[in-house]
Amino acid sequence: MPRKKRPEGTRRPNGASTIYEGSDGKWHGRVTMGVKDDGTPDRRHVKRKTEVEVIKRVQELEQERNSGQASAPGRTWTVEEWLRHWVEKIAAPSVRFKTLEGYRNAVYNHLIPGIGAHRMNKRFTAEHLESLYARMLAAGHSPGNVHQVHRTVKTALNEAVKRDRLTKNPAKVAKPPRLEEKEVEPFTPEESQLLLKAAGNRRNGVRFKVALALGMRKGECLGLKWPRVNISCEHGCEPHCSETSATKCPQAKWTGSLRTPRQLQRRPWRHGCPDAHRCGSAYHKTKPCPKRCARHKKCPPVCTEDCTKHAARCPDRHGGGLHWVEVKSDAGKRSVPIPAPLVRELFAHQAAQEVEREQAGDLWRDEGWVFAQPDGRPIDPRSDHNEWKALLAEAGVRDARLHDSRHTAATTLMVLGVDHRVIMDIMGWSSGSMLKRYIHVSDEIRDDVAGKLGGLLWGDK
Repeated sequence: MPRKKRPEGTRRPNGASTIYEGSDGKWHGRVTMGVKDDGTPDRRHVKRKTEVEVIKRVQELEQERNSGQASAPGRTWTVEEWLRHWVEKIAAPSVRFKTLEGYRNAVYNHLIPGIGAHRMNKRFTAEHLESLYARMLAAGHSPGNVHQVHRTVKTALNEAVKRDRLTKNPAKVAKPPRLEEKEVEPFTPEESQLLLKAAGNRRNGVRFKVALALGMRKGECLGLKWPRVNISCEHGCEPHCSETSATKCPQAKWTGSLRTPRQLQRRPWRHGCPDAHRCGSAYHKTKPCPKRCARHKKCPPVCTEDCTKHAARCPDRHGGGLHWVEVKSDAGKRSVPIPAPLVRELFAHQAAQEVEREQAGDLWRDEGWVFAQPDGRPIDPRSDHNEWKALLAEAGVRDARLHDSRHTAATTLMVLGVDHRVIMDIMGWSSGSMLKRYIHVSDEIRDDVAGKLGGLLWGDK
């Protein structure tokens, strides 16, 4: 049926869509979507081979406009263009260093090579993301690594939706692979006592006692400075005993607390030279390790053809090394009470550090670190990790992460009947969901509950 022509001398209303056949033999459509930033009409152009195709696309644009889901005017960005803009211009100035490093790793190593060529439109779907996840798993990446990529692209595309670069976020629909969390087993009271005993024989051993008793993170412990630690000792006898120093009083009152506004963090080095690939050429790994490699615990992969790593070897390196930075959240900036036995340990540790200061003489770097090297410099997190593993072996305790001591401290507070709000304050949490992650119900606790239940209902003593 031929199209009905508008009466001569009349025109379509303002904002109405237009469909016509051009002199180039193709069909065109014009749709008013709104107003641009400069106030001019946002008029979109559609060109197709047939009239039916143009009508369909015009109707889609009108539906997007009427539902308030129209994309921003201008050329549609590719996923790669948006991810680069998001990570460098939006995320970089607003997130922490470690978070940004994770974003950049996901964006440049996985997302851009995997889905970067797609346009930011309705044709970019959840299936494209799920296909990327499947390829990553097939290439040997762990589910945890895939989840990190999924969280990154979800955050990036959420921002794109807010800025009208995308109408819907396909990452909200995409399903990442199942992630099985590793079961954490806190140290038992017996294991904790063995560790405390072994730590007493080691230099800076009180550092691990602080971790076990207070559940402080590694960076928080290593980033402690003496002005942040408030410890005191007073006579507890009446009248005062003959001891001139309260620390020697048999009934001394030991009190203390510490504040954790900052932490020590190691950051990777960056190349300062113009050609990063050439700078590290002498250190590129070109061949894989043999099957029975005795050199590495986990063999590193072969370097790519355009490898720009090995920045630690660069003569103009910058940005790396140890940094004293703010803790992750406002909840992490907290005051933590110190139990009396640990206060005594800190007093002894402070006295031992004064002896080291005198022995080091001019070599001592007075930076105020609570846990320091023999010359006063801060302790490297890598050395701290090795010291922890050596402590586990000396105490005869099963191998575990240092972070498991944080789980142990939280669980201990729960066993002692401390209110959940107080536990959150001591541990530096702002979300109650962290309680479920860090507090564990052991078999001893279950047995104790069963015994109390039996005594209440059956009178079983």
